[in-house]
Amino acid sequence: MLAQDEDAEEEEETRDNYADAGAIVTGSGHHTIHCLTIIGQIEGHTILPSSSKTTKYEHVIPQLVDIEEDSKTEGLLILLNTVGGDVEAGLALAELVASMTKPTVSLVLGGGHSIGVPLAVAAKHSFIVPSATMTVHPVRMNGLMLGVPQTMDYFQRMQERITQFVTSNSRISPERFMQLAMNTKELVMDVGTVLDGEDAVREGLIDSLGGLSDAVNCLYDMIDSRKKKDTKAGKSAKTAKKAHK
Repeated sequence: MLAQDEDAEEEEETRDNYADAGAIVTGSGHHTIHCLTIIGQIEGHTILPSSSKTTKYEHVIPQLVDIEEDSKTEGLLILLNTVGGDVEAGLALAELVASMTKPTVSLVLGGGHSIGVPLAVAAKHSFIVPSATMTVHPVRMNGLMLGVPQTMDYFQRMQERITQFVTSNSRISPERFMQLAMNTKELVMDVGTVLDGEDAVREGLIDSLGGLSDAVNCLYDMIDSRKKKDTKAGKSAKTAKKAHK
């Protein structure tokens, strides 16, 4: 009984920690999935003002590791409503999601702007609601910087990293992505393109148009498919072992 009580206390503490970080683990449906919210600005190496809604990457990274290692968690659902933020922090999170072996589905709600684009496409299947928008624009930097060729080269390399990641994890071509990012005819006093839900799917940036139920059902299907593959692999391994004996 003591061991069970300790396990229950640990699970409750874990749930509380996830809730504080804007995440929840739900097992009341067909499968146990982890729901992660990425909202506001992606906070990187600089602490943002307390008046800003932020997602701290140092809170999200351990969650992603735990999801990948936890045998009870069968899939990850990412809910996105972000204006962007720190490029390197956002790209680091996107790389972690893309490299996970467990089923992952993302759903863009409200907005998935700037570095939110790589985060949205990092999942194995991405959804966007019709009313949501995504802003595609080139890398930018605030504050004082040196006006030298090396600075421009740094911007170019950073943009290439983002473009390569997005195009490798979606159906949009590098040429079309950069065309949208460098568009000067849509935004006032800025460069880039704003895509609504249907446009994002039409351009090949997002996989499907849909809502919460669509995303959850897709994740369940991916989990079921993975279980079937694991079962077949297990049976094949047993058969091979018997044949070897």
